Amino acid sequence: MKLMGLSCIFPSYHIRETAEYYRLKLGFDIVEYLQSEQPHICMYKDDIEIILTQANNEDIKPNRVLYGYGYDAYVYVKNQYELQEKLKNAGVKIVIPLTQTDYNNKEFVIEDIDGRWIAFGLKEQ
Repeated sequence: MKLMGLSCIFPSYHIRETAEYYRLKLGFDIVEYLQSEQPHICMYKDDIEIILTQANNEDIKPNRVLYGYGYDAYVYVKNQYELQEKLKNAGVKIVIPLTQTDYNNKEFVIEDIDGRWIAFGLKEQ
C-alpha cells in the first residue's frame, strides 16, 4: 500500500474571504463546493492542496493558541528566499523570517488571514 498525498483541512468562518486571500496573495487556484452536503473550497498550487471547510463560528484557533506552539501546516519547498520575497511583496505577513532552525531546516513562516502559521522550508543537507 502506498500513501498518495495529504491535504490540510482548515476550518474558516469567512470561507470565501480566506479562499480569495490564498488566490491573490499566495497564487492558489480555487474550486468551490459550497452547495455540497459538507460545504468546502479546494485550493491548489503545484502539488499542494488545502481544503477550507465552513466553520460554525468566527473563533478560529491556530495550533500555537490551542497547544502552546506549532505551525498549522508545513510546506516543503526549495528556494525559500525567493518565495519569501515574493510573498512579502504580495503583502503576506511574514512572522518568522528565513532562518536555519535547531532541527536543521531552513524555513520561514507566514500568518494567513485566519491567523494560522504556515511554514515553508526544507531540511538542509
